[in-house]
Amino acid sequence: MSESPETQSLASASSQLNLAETEGIDDKEFDIPQVDTPPTLESILNETEDEDESFILEDPALLNMDNIDTHSGETSSLASSDSGDRTNLKRRKKISDVMSIHGSVVRRSVLKGVSAQVVSAADRVDAGLPTAVVVSNVIAVGTSHGLALVFGKDPNQALRLCLGSTAVGAQYGAVSALSINSDCTRLLCGFAKGQITMWDLANGKLLRTITDAHPPGTAILHIKFTDDPTAAICNDSGGSVFELAFKRVMGVRTCESRCLFSGAKGEVCCIEPLLVKLELRDHPITQHALLAMASLTKVLVIGLKPSLKVWLTFPYGKTNPASVPLLSWQFVAVQGAVTPMLAFCRGDAIHFLLVKKDESGAIHVSKQKQLHLHYDLINLTWINSRTLALLDSAEKLHVVDRHSQEELEMVDIAEVQLVYNSSHFKSLATGGNVSQALALVAEKACYQSVSAYGGQIIYLGTKSVHVITLRSWRERVDYLLKQERFIEALSLAWSFHEGKAKAVVGLFGDQSKRKGVVADRMAEILLQYADRALKKCPEQGKLQVMEQHFEDMVPVMVDYCLLLERTDLLFGQIYSKLSEISVAKGVFLECLEPYILNDKLPSITPQVMKDLLIHLQDRDMMENIEACIVHMDITSLDIQQVVHMCWEHGLYDAMIYVYNKGMNDYITPMEKLFQVIGPPLRAGKSLSDEQVVMGNKLLVYISCCLAGRAYPLGNIPEDLVSLVKHQVFEFLIRLHSTEVASDEELYPQIRTLLHFDTREFLNVLALTFEDFRNDKQAVEHQQRIVDILLTVMVENSDFTPSQVGCLFTFLARQLAKPDNTLFVNRMLFDQVLEFLCSPDDESRHAERQQVLLELLQAGGIVQFDENRLITMAEKAAFYQVCEFMYEKKQLYDKIISCYLNDPVRREDVFNYIHNMLSIPGYSTEEKESVWNKTMEHIKDLVSINPSKAAELLAVHFSSELRVIVDQLEDQYIVFQLLQSLLDSSDGVQVNRELLQLNPDIHEQYLDLLCQYDPHRVINFLRVSEYYRLEEAIQITEKHNLHEASAYLLEKKGDVHAAFSVLLEILKHRLSLLNNGTREKNEETVQAAESTLEETIALCQRNSHSLNQQQREALWFPLLEAVMSAQKLVKDGSSSHAFEFLKHLTKQVLNSMTGFIALPSILQRILQDPMYGKGKLGEIQTLILGMLDTFNYEQTLLETTTNLLNHDLHWSLCNLRGAVSRGLNPKQEHCNVCLQQYKRRQEGTEEVIVFSCGHIYHSQCLQSKDCGVQTEGQTRWTCYKCNSSKKGGRHRDLGSELNKSRNTSLAQIKVTSAYYSTNRNSDSRKPTEAALEPQQIQAFDQLRRLYRGPSRLAILTELSRNRNSDKHGLFQPGSVANSVFQNENFQLRLSPPPVIED
Repeated sequence: MSESPETQSLASASSQLNLAETEGIDDKEFDIPQVDTPPTLESILNETEDEDESFILEDPALLNMDNIDTHSGETSSLASSDSGDRTNLKRRKKISDVMSIHGSVVRRSVLKGVSAQVVSAADRVDAGLPTAVVVSNVIAVGTSHGLALVFGKDPNQALRLCLGSTAVGAQYGAVSALSINSDCTRLLCGFAKGQITMWDLANGKLLRTITDAHPPGTAILHIKFTDDPTAAICNDSGGSVFELAFKRVMGVRTCESRCLFSGAKGEVCCIEPLLVKLELRDHPITQHALLAMASLTKVLVIGLKPSLKVWLTFPYGKTNPASVPLLSWQFVAVQGAVTPMLAFCRGDAIHFLLVKKDESGAIHVSKQKQLHLHYDLINLTWINSRTLALLDSAEKLHVVDRHSQEELEMVDIAEVQLVYNSSHFKSLATGGNVSQALALVAEKACYQSVSAYGGQIIYLGTKSVHVITLRSWRERVDYLLKQERFIEALSLAWSFHEGKAKAVVGLFGDQSKRKGVVADRMAEILLQYADRALKKCPEQGKLQVMEQHFEDMVPVMVDYCLLLERTDLLFGQIYSKLSEISVAKGVFLECLEPYILNDKLPSITPQVMKDLLIHLQDRDMMENIEACIVHMDITSLDIQQVVHMCWEHGLYDAMIYVYNKGMNDYITPMEKLFQVIGPPLRAGKSLSDEQVVMGNKLLVYISCCLAGRAYPLGNIPEDLVSLVKHQVFEFLIRLHSTEVASDEELYPQIRTLLHFDTREFLNVLALTFEDFRNDKQAVEHQQRIVDILLTVMVENSDFTPSQVGCLFTFLARQLAKPDNTLFVNRMLFDQVLEFLCSPDDESRHAERQQVLLELLQAGGIVQFDENRLITMAEKAAFYQVCEFMYEKKQLYDKIISCYLNDPVRREDVFNYIHNMLSIPGYSTEEKESVWNKTMEHIKDLVSINPSKAAELLAVHFSSELRVIVDQLEDQYIVFQLLQSLLDSSDGVQVNRELLQLNPDIHEQYLDLLCQYDPHRVINFLRVSEYYRLEEAIQITEKHNLHEASAYLLEKKGDVHAAFSVLLEILKHRLSLLNNGTREKNEETVQAAESTLEETIALCQRNSHSLNQQQREALWFPLLEAVMSAQKLVKDGSSSHAFEFLKHLTKQVLNSMTGFIALPSILQRILQDPMYGKGKLGEIQTLILGMLDTFNYEQTLLETTTNLLNHDLHWSLCNLRGAVSRGLNPKQEHCNVCLQQYKRRQEGTEEVIVFSCGHIYHSQCLQSKDCGVQTEGQTRWTCYKCNSSKKGGRHRDLGSELNKSRNTSLAQIKVTSAYYSTNRNSDSRKPTEAALEPQQIQAFDQLRRLYRGPSRLAILTELSRNRNSDKHGLFQPGSVANSVFQNENFQLRLSPPPVIED
């Protein structure tokens, strides 16, 4: 057949289908990288990969990328498809961030030559539409008119063979399945009407036509060659599977068929024989010729050889009936062995089965980790042993890594217009005689439209053929570079370098070689990235924009150069490129700092280091310079330049580091620092802040040198540790410094350090002495330093007591150690004691005491005579020292005097006494001595802090309270003490029994409270319960506290006396309304209103217990007092006071209407001279207010009545419904005898059903004593419920009736609700549980306490009141007897009864 003109331009797509014949492919056109050694299948399978380790980006900070557009869908060539056309990019759907990490994994192209010729054949020779495709060394496409078109895989994709004819197609139907054998010499074609043909691919000759291999009337769904060229497997639309054996007898080709699986047992709609590549033909699994079959309900794996045997049956479980069963075999490397793995799926979960053969020859199948998806699959294909291509029902291709189960990429291939095999699965060519289940699966069946071979997948569309292949690692990186996504390209390349990338193609050899290849490519990318950084630099003049530009890009270069360990590239080509722009150079140098500080960049070229120091110095970033120097390799530094700069700018850490590391000189830095801080200290001058910093660095430096640590970081080399320690000691104990001054004293170094910070220098020595236990020379140094310290400090008066004390505390700690080797003259300690306790020197008293105390606590007490020490401490008023010594001698009572005499710690004595008397561990004698000492000083304790003294007395001295109070002379202190004791707001807990026995204490406090804080008297009287009323009344009357007297009189029960007191106060305050200024009148108004409220409250509280006459005796005088005051004010023409009094009058009237009959009130008002002579308008306000109150109360009464009536009616209805409801037994047997009540022989036996659902025979309940005789009837109780609740057999009837509905509603039987007394005369009566008299009395009290008026009584009262309202106002006598006027009346709204469903 002649080639069409279009075939010349199809090299791009066809090149992907010919891995072995690449001579005719233009590498430059397709940008295909060079491969040194082509990989073998075994080498790919044996590549190690961690099953569980997923891709991890080394430095997430480097990943600063946007979503990328999906890979090209162009059809011309790879170069054109990756050109990054802007319009194309806008059309493409953006993929997820996960895809950005992996880049574009697959490449999709259209086989233009094949596509064009398939379309041309349909037009020219009426070949029909494509229906099936298979690929091997050639590509075969079946058509709907029975033709099979065979194309070569040469660059032109020429049509080699056209097999069959349209006439045969009209007879056989469409080509429904294709298969090519392993050596690509035979082609099997299955047809929609069931025929099978075999063709010779070398010459296009028809070898066999098979018409009887399977039942007629069914279409061929699958036809598959096995590894045996004489055997094939076919699957028809009836769901059956047959083995075809091709033979040649006497020159005649024949075919024998054997049924492997009958569709009657479940229709098979997918088959997949295990095909083994030539390299693995010796694999032991090939002896069994495994075949996987997928039916609508399960997967089967059978062996065809040596005999037919089923090795596995695996049901799907619950799946979508419209999902397509899928199968796919692949050899994978597991633990160094190459083993077949079957992936199968129906729906959204892929199962992996690993098939192994053991030594005995048996096959074992193990299930691997399954893959759960969020979409349904219609095709499942292995790209290689680690990567799967999954096509979902929306025609989106998902590339997934099997080990990590991570989706690497998603490609939408809807534009392919995939060919579906639905008509063949429905067997439409033979009448559509397939099951409904298979027809449902047929909607998405596309088995014959996808074919994989050699890592490539062919997808058959209605008008085109597409191929999907994995991109090589170089292609994936270059694809990102062409889009100028350098950061993503570097991240992807680094994942290749670390072996963490997925779906890697094109990297071979050992690990080091692979890393080298990737590293070289990354170096090229970094140089391109540097060029781009310079090229894309913003316009000059915008400094901040330029800095931000390079701050975003330079760290990426530094990061990857350090990851690749290519500092030569970083400080060579990249640095030289960036140095062209000063801003880029500055950003680069500043970017190095964090890497230096984190020790990721220990070495820098001298030129770069010099530029870095100059740059930081120009920017006055001296601290950054110092921090960098101490982390740098000394060989990259110009020592002379650095030392000069450090000394000039005060970079002492860097200077020390350079001397130590560069010259192994540990003494010169000390000398330089001593030269700075020594002279001012010797002259007695204060140090500047910078000199203090230098002194602190000097102490830390000495400490590090003596401990074997390098300053400021790391450790001194082990061979120098001992030498450095001895050099430092020798330096410290020098008699004179190198540059001797005229006024220099002996031992200048030690003297300088002591003057600078005595305590810290001695701490340094103490830490050093800990490490010198086994070093003889170091021990000698110790003694020598101690002698020098004593010489310098004891014989010199320049040091403060605190400094001297620090020295002897240090010595005491060293001498107290068990392995001590130091010697110190004991006389020196006595001299120090006299020095610290000198009574002539009053200065620094607290400091000297603290020093001596620390000396004793550090173990120095063994150096002193204890009696002499106590005597001197007492003379010096060192009370803390005395306390330390007394505690050591267990003289705890004397410690109290120490606290009392010490003005600083006087209040701490209370905690000490409390702890001594409370904490166990002290003897009775010791506690008694402390108790007695406290009683001696009780006056002092109370005067120090009455509140804390009260707390102490309440806990430990409550029995002596009367004695203590009598001893106190100052009455105000007594008041404060009693206030803390008796006022609960202070939180002091007092023994209540003691207070009950001593009411005079409360009365004494009340008397003092009236004197010092009269406003709190009322609150105290209300809270306290331990005073006597008569005495309290006398006290309040003595101090003219009338409100308090009124409260006490009311509490006593003399209501009228209390009322008289308050009424007099009210009259007095009302009389003052006209006699003062406006400010005074406002105060008087507030006081009068407050007194009136108290009086009204008094009347309201007590009116319930009084008769009508007694009530009038309370309320009417109050009303008259207010009204008479109103008359006086009216005469005085004070409008403000008059309005206020009218308000008070209205308040009194509103308050008394609930207790005094309305006619009586009106009559009293009209009799008043003020209102009797006036017009009605003057009292209109009062009367209207009273009527409003009346209307409000009437409305409230009616509403309450309606609520109670509705509640009662609702409750009764529900109770009636619950009682009349039928019962449903839970079981069909008696809960006692366990026999079915329906089948018992005694037909007259009565059955009792309870509301709980339990059912019994009446005789069974009688045997369990569950019946109670009451009023001639038998009441039953549920045996099972009651025995589980109380555990007893007998119940009191009264309690049973109130228990639950088991008794109240359990009187329902099948035949009768009750037994008569005559029929149960012999039944046993339950014994009643008797209560003791005390229990009965307590129960009656509890019942009376919580029992209120019944609902009937409330309704009766409401009804009576409403009836009386119709005839007139309330009658005076009706109010007193009303249940609503009872002070204990409470309206309790009970919840509705629970109704069981």
